[in-house]
Amino acid sequence: MNTPFDFKEHDMERLVYVRPVDVSDLPKDMQGQAEGRDQVYAVHSANGERLALVRDRSLAFILARQNDLAPVNVH
Repeated sequence: MNTPFDFKEHDMERLVYVRPVDVSDLPKDMQGQAEGRDQVYAVHSANGERLALVRDRSLAFILARQNDLAPVNVH
């Protein structure tokens, strides 16, 4: 499903992106912290800066909202 997203309606400073990250793509020292997971989720600012890595998608959205950010999913 491709649904257009109208960015004009959102404050870009508050917008963050949530996307899956393969643990194998992380630095070796971070891979050991993945506790056996194959995939974790990253929260990125609108300019692409990685703000956080968390164990699952729902936690990424909760973290963003608790920090007054507006999360959107990225595939």
